[in-house]
Amino acid sequence: MTRKLFIKTYGCQMNVYDSERMAEAMGGQGYVVTETPDDADMILLNTCHIREKAAEKVYSELGRYKGLKAAKPDLKIGVAGCVAQAEGEEIMRRQPMVDLVVGPQSYHRLPELEAKARTGAKALDTDFPEEDKFEHLTARPKAKRGPTAFLTVQEGCDKFCAFCVVPYTRGAELSRPAERVMREARDLVERGVREITLLGQNVNAYHGHERGLAGLIRELETIDGLARIRFTTSHPNDMDDALIAAHGECEKLMPYLHLPVQAGSDRILKRMNRQHTAEQYLRLIERLRAARPDLHLSGDFIVGFPEETEADFRDTLALIEAVEYGSAFSFKYSERPGTPAAERAQVPEDEKDDRLQRLQALLTKQQRALQDAMVGREVRVLFEKPGRLPGQMVGKSEYLHAVHVEAQGIGAGDIAPVRIESSGPNSLGGVLMAM
Repeated sequence: MTRKLFIKTYGCQMNVYDSERMAEAMGGQGYVVTETPDDADMILLNTCHIREKAAEKVYSELGRYKGLKAAKPDLKIGVAGCVAQAEGEEIMRRQPMVDLVVGPQSYHRLPELEAKARTGAKALDTDFPEEDKFEHLTARPKAKRGPTAFLTVQEGCDKFCAFCVVPYTRGAELSRPAERVMREARDLVERGVREITLLGQNVNAYHGHERGLAGLIRELETIDGLARIRFTTSHPNDMDDALIAAHGECEKLMPYLHLPVQAGSDRILKRMNRQHTAEQYLRLIERLRAARPDLHLSGDFIVGFPEETEADFRDTLALIEAVEYGSAFSFKYSERPGTPAAERAQVPEDEKDDRLQRLQALLTKQQRALQDAMVGREVRVLFEKPGRLPGQMVGKSEYLHAVHVEAQGIGAGDIAPVRIESSGPNSLGGVLMAM
């Protein structure tokens, strides 16, 4: 009997990948994905613990399903991901309507947990099993895919930044063997994927290939039909010489890098346990741009970290001025229970708000300047889907800019040269060049 599965995904690209794999695992149990919870036989929340009040948002979302559960007693409700890992038993205590809870390292066990829940029992699994979950998942169905895909190659983190819960919810750094990654990559390409983004909490700490992430990228370059390679998210301390060289030498590795620094003050970086200085980060950027002069950079920034002063914040603004980011993610510091920073003196909320507005104004100015500078340039666009207007197609440039064109005869998965003629707030407009 066919059942319907509704998955709501929070957070990062790795959760998007995990949700895809969970859907595939449940597909082997007769489930098909639905876009609405109203007609679902199972609702699964794949959660993230990074953002402020993450757990409370999950409880709020669960509260919305009480009516559905009352009207449909056979409906099964599950919580997966990092909030599940951190608060598994508490979730079931606070929300008795939840039937199963599964952590991010155990979701290959989801079918057996669902089977247990079908008997009326509660199912909880937040272990860190030794077996490779990816090898225990149902093989991906051979349906066609869109032109881009995520592929997780590394999980967990050993850095223990003072603000971060990832080491506690995802566990220690673990890399998938290169041969398994290559097998999955070839399967994706066979089904229409042209661009693969390699994922990891600390992806450049990947050690599943004897030559690290750079070695894996160079091997992926040999796959016929794979046109583009990206990776995220990186730590500055794991950006080794081989990976820097790959940015200049690997044709399929795109000239875009997300390299979080979090702050520009050495005092705050030390308090964050980042294990590098602002100067070391800036010198690393110089080396990367020497290898690939047109490299566009993205970063992460936290403002209002405990004990941050105005002088510390100005150091962060100075670092941003020096780097010139093409895009960035920025947040006010929020306490994550169980992390060292949560126990320290907190910056007042009004100061956090003020600093975030000033920082985002600078980042927006840089982003617009770099985007406006694309006007008149020729880029190669991987087209992904139709645009809002008839005959319009939308895709991504090498630099991850969204680009829209009027393109007759162009379809999803095609790569074509485009001359950029306009720059908007969130996208570029262009015209198709002769192939």
